[in-house]
Amino acid sequence: MTFVPVIPESYSHVLAEFESLDPLLSALRLDSTRLKCTSIAVSRKWLALGSSGGGLNLIQKEGWKQRLFLSHREGAISQIACCLHDDDYVAVATSQGLVVVWELNQERRGKPEQIYVSSEHKGRKVTALCWDTAILRVFVGDHMGKVSAIKINTSKQAKAAATFVMFPVQTITTVDSCVVQLDYLDGRLLISSLTRSFLCDTEREKFWKIGNKERDGEYGACFFPGRCSAGQQPLIYCARPGSRMWEVNFDGEVISTHQFKKLLSSPPLPVINLRSEPQYDHTIGSSQSLSFPKLLHISEHCVLTWTERGIYIFIPQNVQVLLWSEVKDIQDVAVCKNELFCLHLNGKVSHLSLLSVERCVERLLRRNLWNLAAQTCCLFQNSIIASRGRKTLTVDKLEHLKSQLDLTTYGDLISQLEELILKFEPLDSACSSRRSSISSHESFSILDSGIYRIINSRRGSQSDEDSCSLHSQTLSEDERLKEFTSHQEEDQPDQCCSSHGNEVTSETDKNETFLPFGIALSFRSPSPLVSLQAVKESVSSFVRKTTEKIGTLHTSPDLKVRPEPKGDEQSCEEDVGPVTCPKEEDTEGKEEVTSQPPEEDKFQELKMATAETMSKLQDPLVLFEPKSLEMVLQEWLSQLEKTFAMKDFSGVSDTGNSSVESNQDMLLFDESEKGILTEEDEKEKRDSLGNEETVDQTACESVNSLRMMDDDLFQICSPCSIADSLQKDLAELTTLCLELNVLNSEIKSASGQVDHTLQQCSPEILACQFLKKYFFLLDLKRAKESIKLSYNNSPCVWDTFIEGLKEMASSNPTYIKMEEGDLPTRLKLLDDSVPFDSPLLIAYATRLYEKFGESALRSLIRFYPSILPSDVMQLCHRHPAQFLAYLDSLVKSRPEDQRPSFLESLLQPESLRLDWLLLAVSHNAPPNTSTMDDAGDPRPHSHLFSWGYNQLILHLIKLPADFTTKEKMTDICRSHGFWPGYLILCLELGRRREAFTNIVYLNDMSLMEGDNGWIPETVEEWKLLLHLVQNKSTKPAPQKSPNGNFSDGPSPINVENVALLLAKAMGPDRAWSLLQECGLTLELSERFTRTCDILRIAEKRQRALIQSMLEKCDRFLWSQQA
Repeated sequence: MTFVPVIPESYSHVLAEFESLDPLLSALRLDSTRLKCTSIAVSRKWLALGSSGGGLNLIQKEGWKQRLFLSHREGAISQIACCLHDDDYVAVATSQGLVVVWELNQERRGKPEQIYVSSEHKGRKVTALCWDTAILRVFVGDHMGKVSAIKINTSKQAKAAATFVMFPVQTITTVDSCVVQLDYLDGRLLISSLTRSFLCDTEREKFWKIGNKERDGEYGACFFPGRCSAGQQPLIYCARPGSRMWEVNFDGEVISTHQFKKLLSSPPLPVINLRSEPQYDHTIGSSQSLSFPKLLHISEHCVLTWTERGIYIFIPQNVQVLLWSEVKDIQDVAVCKNELFCLHLNGKVSHLSLLSVERCVERLLRRNLWNLAAQTCCLFQNSIIASRGRKTLTVDKLEHLKSQLDLTTYGDLISQLEELILKFEPLDSACSSRRSSISSHESFSILDSGIYRIINSRRGSQSDEDSCSLHSQTLSEDERLKEFTSHQEEDQPDQCCSSHGNEVTSETDKNETFLPFGIALSFRSPSPLVSLQAVKESVSSFVRKTTEKIGTLHTSPDLKVRPEPKGDEQSCEEDVGPVTCPKEEDTEGKEEVTSQPPEEDKFQELKMATAETMSKLQDPLVLFEPKSLEMVLQEWLSQLEKTFAMKDFSGVSDTGNSSVESNQDMLLFDESEKGILTEEDEKEKRDSLGNEETVDQTACESVNSLRMMDDDLFQICSPCSIADSLQKDLAELTTLCLELNVLNSEIKSASGQVDHTLQQCSPEILACQFLKKYFFLLDLKRAKESIKLSYNNSPCVWDTFIEGLKEMASSNPTYIKMEEGDLPTRLKLLDDSVPFDSPLLIAYATRLYEKFGESALRSLIRFYPSILPSDVMQLCHRHPAQFLAYLDSLVKSRPEDQRPSFLESLLQPESLRLDWLLLAVSHNAPPNTSTMDDAGDPRPHSHLFSWGYNQLILHLIKLPADFTTKEKMTDICRSHGFWPGYLILCLELGRRREAFTNIVYLNDMSLMEGDNGWIPETVEEWKLLLHLVQNKSTKPAPQKSPNGNFSDGPSPINVENVALLLAKAMGPDRAWSLLQECGLTLELSERFTRTCDILRIAEKRQRALIQSMLEKCDRFLWSQQA
């Protein structure tokens, strides 16, 4: 075996090919000389392969299971683009220049259908396709430089109407040469041609040329999204000749030029694959002057490109080459996250992954590719030692890897691996080895189970790796093995005991639980399974006995847990420490035997009470009688409280799920570690609590103040194993108690008197206590809806519920990963890791909102309907303006013709309509003094002021509603001065007199003109309008229009303008007679007379034209009859 060269430290990433797609191509019959793959695209769900026969193959990436085949008769597939924000849409271009948009109908499980075929580029070669990132719109570019946009409408009714009134294909621009690449981000379209790059604002229809210098050849350009948390704007990178790139801001201005020519003189990194051993040549080559045909954004900070020689990945902001590797004959590359799908000139497809070196080695170890993993470690040993790789590639794993290699075959490789381990060990921050870790303590003793009890000589000196974890100790051997074989990429967080204890039962290294990588120790039990079982029993015994000690010291069930032990309390903990001595472990079995029957009886009582209650609920006399139903539930709740009291579970059988047991043990152990309150402390706290309860502010305090109550800890997991059928009934009854506000039962004291302490608490506090006690029994979705309806004005109950969800989610690795990264990164993690129907989704959303505020709320529209507007309204109850921003964005995310019906579907219950309307007219609105005078009448032109949520208000107003609701909406609009909505509602309610009165006050003739103008319909209404105008002040003070000018305001409402409108509507003769009747003819000028004369002439000509047309029709009909 030859010696493996070492790659310089600066290279920390590698391209790896873990699987070959040749069998997939063979199954699709794309490996023949007659039929081959011609185009490629990828999304989160699909890998799309276009063939020379006109077929489009869609393969589901997850397991390569599902396959759709879409055929086209218009020629071979030349381009494919998958919609990134909706996997249900894909666009393809054929060799004849036709662009076909498909709707896959996967959610409805229907057949895929062609929803649009564009012939705008027919006869030309389509060279680029790109989807809009927000709406269903496809951008198309061809070899003649023409760029068009196809707007997709999926509503069948809208599609039928589109043939008459809509033009779904729009030509954006025509550039000077062939379109090389298109990219789109945040309303900007980036076009790269053979000569230069262009930036197009598709909303404002503005174009910019990027830079002054032209180029000649295929050079790509792409957007580089900014980081929201850092306040960065997106950037643009444009390829230039000679291995250069322009860095451009979002306005199209060139910031700097980056030169990569000399940096590319380094030798290529090998691609890690299963077919050949990685080879690396240290020889420095000449600098490479390359032209980059396309640029693609990959990962978070990188830009990828390729040539006929290889793949190049840059970190452009730092002007660094992350890596380049030789991959020959690439025709096209599709990128999704850190995955690359390369289409080669011969039609083959390769699947590469961009990984850090340590992640690559981890995957090789999972696949038992020992030789390849060892070679990769030795190649990149400088990077592994210098980076954070030691957190995933521990010494244990390297030792195990070395043990898997054959000494005779891989002698040199083993020696290199040993050198790496020697360099690796001294840098270990936790402990150099197990032997040094053990020797650093004064003494230790061996328990009967074979576990070392290490007595630490220095208080609080354990590192995270050395401290014990109850959760990890209770796992079985098989579950530990699963931690290594699982596909999770991230490290699991360490769960550690309190560091102030004086005596700790510990494993000497956290990583020792990975049995395949363990070192043979003298004190280890012969069987790992037996040893781990002993650990589990020992910890369970410790928890039970500590709980019994606590129970004897409690003076009352109202004792509270102190947050941190201080001073003398540590000595109390030191006295409790010896509870885990071997003698007590010997008696553990006897204690369990003696305590088991009473607990089983008590649990049997709960089963019987539950069955009896469920049968009573079937009786209509109980179910439909609120008092009877409440009594039945209260009786059952008393039995539930007796059964699930914490002190009653000191001897419950450990037959449940191990993860449930470990979580419960953690809760109980935390109690024992926090210490126990003395009677004096309890008296002081009870007195202070009594003083607080006399003040009515306790109803809506924060969750932190509620934690001072009896039930301090959330009961997230069941304290014992519960059968599925019983669990279902318990969840049904517990949730029903919450929904019907049956939150406590009558509790009798030892003297037999009824304790009304809890009943004196406010309903909000009772609800919070109930949630904490029985969180593990609740149907979380129903509980959430119940809280929104019953405690809408009590934010503390919602906050308590969310706090419980957070604790439940805190054990999920995704919850921990979301601590880092910007908003798009965390949203992407949430999309990929948390199911949309999970009740914990709102907890993750709360975390995002607490970190990023309103921007996080706007991004939550992607999770509708899993997260409803009512959820968001509770989420930001302290900032209602932020809820409006979310609601406005949610409505605008739908096509314009679907917005009213969509908004109507959100108004459940109906009372939300008035609440949302009141919010919308109260925020981001002009002041009342600008829209109303002192008498409450409209100020002139005040209807032209801009309102922040104008569209949302108009949608709410125009939705159908009953008469009473419409009247209330009218009052809201009037009191806040929203006159456009007020006029609409007046005309809907038949208050036409009121509407015309306010129109005269607004002094804008445009309100009575045009197709949407409010024109009087009867003579009486015309007389009313003329009378109102006549009574208006003869010469009002000039009013500024909303833009601040006097001259550019709308046409005023005066006698002459109304008379002209009357003449156009009724004819000059009838108008004149009506004006004479009202006595207004003297106020008319010559302009009115001239207009009437013109109207008379036009009327005569119109009558003559009609007469002429009728005569011609008559003659034509007689000629046909003859």
